[in-house]
Amino acid sequence: MQTRKAAPRGPANLAAVGAFVLVFGLIVIVALMNAPIRLGPEVMASLDSYLAEVRNTGLPFIIIVGVMAAALGVVAAGVVRREWPHPRRRRALVAGYTFLTPYLLVTLTFTVGVILFALYIAFTKYDIFTEPQWVGLGNFGKAFEQKDFWQSLYNVLWYAVIVTTVQTIIAIALAVLLNTPMRFKQFFRTIFYAPSVTSSVVITLIFVWLYLKTGYINLLFDSVLGLVGIKWIAINWLGDPRGLFQLVADFFFGARIPSDLWFLRGPSIAWMCLMFQNIFTTAPTFMIMFLAALQDINPALYEAASIDGANGWQRFWKITLPLLRPIILMVVVLGTIGTLQIFDQVYLATGGGPLGTTLTPVYMIYTEAMGKQGPIQMGYASAVAFILAILIFVFTFVQRRVIERGTEMY
Repeated sequence: MQTRKAAPRGPANLAAVGAFVLVFGLIVIVALMNAPIRLGPEVMASLDSYLAEVRNTGLPFIIIVGVMAAALGVVAAGVVRREWPHPRRRRALVAGYTFLTPYLLVTLTFTVGVILFALYIAFTKYDIFTEPQWVGLGNFGKAFEQKDFWQSLYNVLWYAVIVTTVQTIIAIALAVLLNTPMRFKQFFRTIFYAPSVTSSVVITLIFVWLYLKTGYINLLFDSVLGLVGIKWIAINWLGDPRGLFQLVADFFFGARIPSDLWFLRGPSIAWMCLMFQNIFTTAPTFMIMFLAALQDINPALYEAASIDGANGWQRFWKITLPLLRPIILMVVVLGTIGTLQIFDQVYLATGGGPLGTTLTPVYMIYTEAMGKQGPIQMGYASAVAFILAILIFVFTFVQRRVIERGTEMY
């Protein structure tokens, strides 16, 4: 019996060594492909020049990733050594990772490698043309010292709160409406869902055209108010920095909030226009999710509630809404993540203006990394990206703790 147990150890040890070499080598190759180096024609001329540049400027990054690769290699070797003596488990292990190999290669190269690169340069001063200089937490401290960064967070938090809340309410309302017996139900479902299948770039350009000072929105207000004798003054919707609280204070109290107190002005008119566009295009997507969830609710629950004397509003609050809580959690989390990462609408419509009232962290990351408003600051942009990632994680965690509590009963 002892001989039979000891016999597979030789092949198992050899397989474990092979697994270690494979994992370690693969991760190091990915690190070499994503190393922070000085870019230029002379560096990219040949493999030798590229490797020489990695050795000169990216060696600390390679060492750090190499240590991580060695640790993962040891874990992989341990798993292989444990499973190898058992033929059935060995075949399952080999078959499983054979099928996973294409996905793992793409993920390691274009996701894990890029994240490691970004994390490393977040602690450096790096402009892709010069050698990275280690600055520690300097980029993170710089972010919290910048007024633009705080304003971008202020803007995107307003955006996340308003858009996520409104689009969730509208999505539930549309789903409930389209779940009731009605004529031309499929037609209305198609019409309501149509904005969601349109490209974000296309829909943004359409709204930019509508929001022009000579666009159809101003024409609509002018035509409607003209019927009652009111003269409408055309508004440059995407170029108006006045905030919601500022408009209320001015209209009701005649008070003016100075521009240096931007955090008291509330979301600007331009920002609220982008909010409306996002709600218009995103609510139908979540409507489909709620509609699918509504069709899974047992009709007997509504029948029993009706027999007990519950009206439509009571049935909605006591049956429909509680049973939709798991989907509400998913919609709120997805909506929050999407709104905190808004970029394309800002890039195409406002460019962060007017007066920074539509500036967002992702757009700020883009401008700093590409050097659109000054020198290239890849390290600083990466630091802002990780701060945003932490913020998204915190929001998601809190939402799950608040909304998910009690959903297991449904």
